[in-house]
Amino acid sequence: MHKIVILDRATLAPQIRVRRPAFDHELVEHAHTAPDQVVERLTGATIAVTNKVRLTVEVLERLPDLKLIAVAATGTDCVDTAYCRRHGIAVSNIRGYAVSTVPEHTFALILALRRSIVGFREDVLNGEWQKSGQFCFFNHPIRDLRGARLGIVGEGVLGQRVAELGRAFGMIPLFAAHKGKSGLGPLYTPWDEVLETSDVITLHSPLTPETRGMIGLSEFRRMKRKPLIVNTARGGLVVEADLVAALDEGLISGAGFDVVETEPPAPANPLMSVAGRPNVIVTPHVAWASDEAQQSLADQLIDNIENFAAGRPSNLVP
Repeated sequence: MHKIVILDRATLAPQIRVRRPAFDHELVEHAHTAPDQVVERLTGATIAVTNKVRLTVEVLERLPDLKLIAVAATGTDCVDTAYCRRHGIAVSNIRGYAVSTVPEHTFALILALRRSIVGFREDVLNGEWQKSGQFCFFNHPIRDLRGARLGIVGEGVLGQRVAELGRAFGMIPLFAAHKGKSGLGPLYTPWDEVLETSDVITLHSPLTPETRGMIGLSEFRRMKRKPLIVNTARGGLVVEADLVAALDEGLISGAGFDVVETEPPAPANPLMSVAGRPNVIVTPHVAWASDEAQQSLADQLIDNIENFAAGRPSNLVP
């Protein structure tokens, strides 16, 4: 009989139903798990479920019964997958569940920032409309999307869907060639051209050693059209202190970030110092988290566990 331990159930909203696997098992759920609790809670478990709780070499080598780590997310950087490969521990992840929710959140940020929704709302709450003496006022810039150039970094399913939405708004999508590379085919626009000519730049790349810090002050200084920068992918793709400098220097017109390098952010995080500005929106890593997407994730998670127990594992991480 499998013993299944869920380490961080609270990373899914309480209204999301996580069904019981359809085989004989023992199930233990924990809302949160601190690093010093992981080994104790997984001792004797054959299947571990984690979203963000880290399973390092030091943890895994003390868990000889573990057969499957079911990651309740797409990214598997919380698991030492190299150790798992060497020791026969299967790792599965979730795929394709966020194809609507992340692009929609991306455009929620783009629309709110291009039309200065946050600034105008604050003005209304502060009585500026009444003070204006007329039916409208113009304290903030308002820009259409039609005709704007949309630089997309990341050409996977999410980047492609963002491009579709951009075209529906009349934008001109540009898929950025990977930084420092050329000759990648007609789909791609050279990296420097995307930086220099985009009105909006949106990130949909994984965080790897090659992509970490891909946009810093030198890149911001190349952005001739003072674009919006939107990141619904991973913290660490943008150098956060340099982003604040770019805002202060007027190199970009605004920023919409759903992710930061360390989550939750410390009070000293550079983005927290500008999060109250009308041209900055920071959301708490919820672009992925529509009810529909979370339910799809939960269903796929249990499918992966059931398929593994039945001897036909799915969504294995190589």
